[in-house]
Amino acid sequence: MRSVLLTPPVLLVGVLLLTACGPQQSDSRSDRPARVKGDGSSCEESPSGAAAGSGAAVPPGDASGLEKDGVKIVGLSRGGRSCAEFEVTNHQTEPFSYTITFAFLSGSGEALENPGQSVASVMPGETLRRTVTMSRPPSSVRGGAARVRIAKVRSVPTSEAPSPGGPCPPSGLRVYTDDGDAAMGLRAVGLHLENCGTRADRLDGYPQLQLLDEDHRPVDSVKVLQGGDSIATGTGADGVPQPLTLQPGERARATLVWRNTVEAGVGDPVHAPYVRAWAKPDAVPVTVTPELDLGTTGKLGVGPWKKDDTNAPGQGGTAGAHSPEAPSGSARPVRP
Repeated sequence: MRSVLLTPPVLLVGVLLLTACGPQQSDSRSDRPARVKGDGSSCEESPSGAAAGSGAAVPPGDASGLEKDGVKIVGLSRGGRSCAEFEVTNHQTEPFSYTITFAFLSGSGEALENPGQSVASVMPGETLRRTVTMSRPPSSVRGGAARVRIAKVRSVPTSEAPSPGGPCPPSGLRVYTDDGDAAMGLRAVGLHLENCGTRADRLDGYPQLQLLDEDHRPVDSVKVLQGGDSIATGTGADGVPQPLTLQPGERARATLVWRNTVEAGVGDPVHAPYVRAWAKPDAVPVTVTPELDLGTTGKLGVGPWKKDDTNAPGQGGTAGAHSPEAPSGSARPVRP
C-alpha cells in the first residue's frame, strides 16, 4: 500500500474565495522587505465586466489558511481558471527552498485539488511572488468559484536540499527519499543515493540520521536503531552492512522503518517531518522530508546501504522521489 502524505485537515475558515477580481497589493508593513520579486506569472485574467486589480475581501475568522510559515496568499482571480498569487518570505539567516501544498475547495467545502509548488533558493530577507493554478476550470466547480488555503509548508536549507534530478550537487552524490509504503500502522521509506559524480565512491554501514520537528529543532526523544528487525521483518531494513563501491551512475538505498502506534499514557505522539541525513560520516548532510509519524513508539529503524539496481527517477525506473521535482516511486510491500 502506498503511504499517503499527511496534510492538515481542510478547514472552511481562513480561505480566500476566488471571485472575479485581480491580485491584491501586498501590504507595506515595515517588517516586510521593500521589494517583491516575481517570475512574470500573475492571476490577471478576469471575467467580462470585472475590473482587474479590484482586490477582494478576506473572509472574517481564523486566517491561518492564508498565511503560514513565511508563505502568504496575496492575490486571486478566476478569469477562465482558478488562480492564486502567493509570496514566500525567507526569515532565516541562510537561503532556504520551499515546498508548499495548497488546498482548493468548492464553495461548499468539497476538496477539489491539492497542488504543490516549489520555490527554490530564497535568499535571507527576500520575498518571491509566485502563482498556483487549479487545473479544473471554474465552470466545473459548483457555483463557478473556488476557495484556496495553504495546507502545508515545508522548507529546507538550500545547501541541504534533496536532488533527485537536475545538475549534480557539488558533493557528487544525489540523496532523496521515495514515497514510501504503509500497512497496518507500519511505515517504510527508501533513502536513495546516486553517484552522479565522475569518481567512484565508497559506502560502508548505515546512513547517519537526525530527526527534526516542524520548526527544524532536533527531536531527541526518538531512538534511531541500526537495522529494522526490532520493528518488523521484510521491510528491506534488515541485513548486515557490506562495503559498497558505487561507480558513476550507480545507486544505493537504505530503508527507514517505523510504526505509528499511539498508546495512552505513554506520552505525546511524535511527528518529525524532516530528517537530516549523512550518507557517511564525512558526507555533506541532506535534509529530506519523509513525514515521520512515529506515534508514541519512540524508535526508528534504519537499514544498511545496499546496492540499488533499479533505474533512477526519470529513466523509467521504480525509484521515485518524495520531492516534487521527481516522479513518484512504485509501491514496495511490507509485512507487519
